[in-house]
Amino acid sequence: MGIIRVMDSQLSNMIAAGEVVERPASVVKELVENAIDAGARRIDVEIEEGGIHSIRIADDGCGMDREDCMRAFERHATSKIGSTRDLFHIRTLGFRGEALPSIASVARVELRSSLSSSQVGTRVVVEGGSITEVADAAGGKGTEILVRDLFYNTPARLKYLKSISTEVSHITDFMNRLALAKAEIAFTLTHNGKTILQTSGDGKLLHVIASIYGVQVAKRMLPVSGESLDFRWSGFLSTTEVTRASRSYITLLVNGRYIKSYPLNNAVMRGYHTLLPIGRYPIVVLHVEMDPSLVDVNVHPAKLEVRFSKEQELCEQLEQSVRTTLREKLSIVQPLRMDNRGKRQTESVKQPQFSFSQIYQTQARPMGVGAARIREALPQPQKAEEPNRGEKQPDTGSSQTADDSGSTPFSAAPSGTSGQKRQGAPGNDAIDQGNKASQVHLDTWDEPEAREADEEHSPVPELYPVGQVHGTYIVAQNETGMYLIDQHAAQERIFYEYFMSKLRQENTASQMLLFPHTVECSAGEEALLQQHLPLLQSFGLEIEWFGNRTFLVRAHPHWFPAGSEVEVIDELISFVLAAAEKGTPDMSELREKAAIMMSCKAAIKANRYLNRQEMEALLASLRSTSSPFTCPHGRPIIIHFTSYELEKMFKRVM
Repeated sequence: MGIIRVMDSQLSNMIAAGEVVERPASVVKELVENAIDAGARRIDVEIEEGGIHSIRIADDGCGMDREDCMRAFERHATSKIGSTRDLFHIRTLGFRGEALPSIASVARVELRSSLSSSQVGTRVVVEGGSITEVADAAGGKGTEILVRDLFYNTPARLKYLKSISTEVSHITDFMNRLALAKAEIAFTLTHNGKTILQTSGDGKLLHVIASIYGVQVAKRMLPVSGESLDFRWSGFLSTTEVTRASRSYITLLVNGRYIKSYPLNNAVMRGYHTLLPIGRYPIVVLHVEMDPSLVDVNVHPAKLEVRFSKEQELCEQLEQSVRTTLREKLSIVQPLRMDNRGKRQTESVKQPQFSFSQIYQTQARPMGVGAARIREALPQPQKAEEPNRGEKQPDTGSSQTADDSGSTPFSAAPSGTSGQKRQGAPGNDAIDQGNKASQVHLDTWDEPEAREADEEHSPVPELYPVGQVHGTYIVAQNETGMYLIDQHAAQERIFYEYFMSKLRQENTASQMLLFPHTVECSAGEEALLQQHLPLLQSFGLEIEWFGNRTFLVRAHPHWFPAGSEVEVIDELISFVLAAAEKGTPDMSELREKAAIMMSCKAAIKANRYLNRQEMEALLASLRSTSSPFTCPHGRPIIIHFTSYELEKMFKRVM
């Protein structure tokens, strides 16, 4: 007699439940998605003890007759798929027909449904996968499902459930995603009688965001939208002031279905490019619409992961759309507004204006003139067609370091020496080249006229410095109030855009080292470096293998941060080694890391006192950058206190 036999339906359903029903949140997901597919405009979810004791889901959808109520508990029974052709044009959330029979095999289930309020409904009771009762029932149009004692007949599954609070958090997270996906549906979620989520169903996504994350967060969300030949997207992005500690607050919805997509998440994060602090993530809700034939939602049992036909194209478009939106709509950070009781204000206030220009008519010299003068005094950047490009510049060696003053662009100098070239110190040419970085910005670094035009249209207004706090923060003002500027973060942004422009160029002029820099490494690193020497050479390094696990660096670009050349070289090599160990290095990612690293080393540090001209020049250069609000690490550069807020703090207005 053979040993292969067909499993009975109850056993096969319990096995299928292992894929579909992992925890109470899985039950909520399957049943709420069915309610949405039934055309419900209101869905109420009530859970007790984290959903383990009971889950009740009621909707006002189309409902079912008696025959459909009974057939719904049969495996692979569905109203959403009729032929293989339908698999390539799926527009519903559920379609496999496994949810109800799988849930009923591991719980006690009661279903009530009616096609209309005027007709008699149906009540079906299922226990352990078998229908035990079918009867008439009164009720309005729609369907109500009660799931009790989940996993009562599979104690091993019940044993490995988490705490009640954990299970509630999973259910809440899913319901939040669904509410964001279906703003036109009114959702209610309660746990042990306490309301956790309630949306109005008015179709406004921003109202749903306010219900989930709070009104203050909703006020700081930026609308984003766009379309291409194959895709259309819309949603909201949080400003750089609103961040969270994980990526879980990025909600991606494809054709109304919440999905998890690492490539799309990365595309969104690349759009925030240097605008967020390390380890912080934005709140994002993004709806993407496309032809169903371009996406396969049948690659994961829970349908959370999907496969796109044109994923790379979609990623590029989303990244560009996010970046463009942020550049156009970001503004200077505002401090939290407080009322007289120390609570955050929710209402907007109109700021009184006064004539700022009249105040400065009494000054001996108009403020802001120093910035223009110091720009004229500093060496101007060379044109792109400079004749010596690609030629090596002789040098006495890059072993030079900055003098004890630690001078960098806009660093403090002794009285009467500001802006003068230091004498007797090696490497003055390199330092002068570094000074150019304080005046340039990405894409137009070689066009002074374009730079002046950008300053006129800068999102940062004209600022007038009045002093410093602890040699770290510049205090400035204009007619709208007071500004605090982090001088290190500001110059990091200036240098970052300068170095990025340099790293994108080819055949940059380099300078020879008096004594070659020796790099020793392990045998494994030696093999990787030999393989990726062209990559290092593309950064402008003249590097060669010397043998015996040793490499020699004979020259580097002349614009490397003065005094930190050797350190920068070592960092670049470590970046390439780390990237090579993971696979094929991404050149754009390496440029990014290199520019951030060099800008940090070159920027003026804290506890460095500046004179008036240096502060003016720094602020003028910041206004010419393409993104003057955050440093390359994502920290804010400027904080604005309006005149009204200052008066409020000093009780001049009540």
